[in-house]
Amino acid sequence: MKPLARRELLLAALGAAALAPVRAAQALLPTPASLAKELAAAQGQGRALVVMFSTPGCPWCKLVRQSYLAPLRAQGQPVVEVDMLGAAPLAGFDGAATTGAQLARALHVGVAPTVLFFGRGGRELAHRLPGVPLPDFYGAYLQERLDAANQAAA
Repeated sequence: MKPLARRELLLAALGAAALAPVRAAQALLPTPASLAKELAAAQGQGRALVVMFSTPGCPWCKLVRQSYLAPLRAQGQPVVEVDMLGAAPLAGFDGAATTGAQLARALHVGVAPTVLFFGRGGRELAHRLPGVPLPDFYGAYLQERLDAANQAAA
């Protein structure tokens, strides 16, 4: 087996460095193993579970994650992120095995990012927020839906 050449090592290092910001940005919101468990924890706080469906590398997803949802999570709002193209195993609200891609199809999520607000039984508590319709007003749209969802969850 031939040892890696200096050029190949450099290219590998550059590739890893290029992916680091994407991984760091996505780490701001947890990826759930079980939506049922995340929902139970949110209900224990008397709050809705906020779920952002995203795609890797999506600039609008990054904006929503960093500017809106990560600060909400830091304030105690239960927020998770699901890769709507993902094939990783995920337990749904009913505990059944699924994937992010399957769940997105089942919930008719076709735009990234889409933010949904869930309560008891995986029922949507407020109108979902698909895409970033008007960036200047996104925070207001999000807060309006979040307030309605948390009120319904209480």
